[in-house]
Amino acid sequence: MSKEIWLNLPVKNIEKSKNFFKNLGYSFNSPKDNENMACLMIGECVVMLFEENTLKTFMQNEITDTSKSSEIMISIGAESREEVDNFAENAAAAGGNVFAKPAEIQGWMYGCAFADLDGHRWNALYMNQEKMH
Repeated sequence: MSKEIWLNLPVKNIEKSKNFFKNLGYSFNSPKDNENMACLMIGECVVMLFEENTLKTFMQNEITDTSKSSEIMISIGAESREEVDNFAENAAAAGGNVFAKPAEIQGWMYGCAFADLDGHRWNALYMNQEKMH
């Protein structure tokens, strides 16, 4: 059974989206990146950024209007509270919308949430294993 998962996200402008995620500290590693797609690596997870019309063709369905609704929130594990703070600062500096500032959650998590340039929702979470029980 395959164990790889690729997330495919529509974006309005590949270059602007690449710059946004580079500002968060991520890299792109595909020699096939072009004006219609880019391969974003987050840890071992592959996030393919596709120009909206290109992805719409593959999906054979309409693209969600992220100004009105959300289809998914993508969570990124952070290794410290400081890393969460950096996610929030870097997302805002790169033009994202930090809609939930860094804060403690349920006494054992610390996180923030932001929307990227295309309105896709992300959150960064640090989970303190010692406080889970």
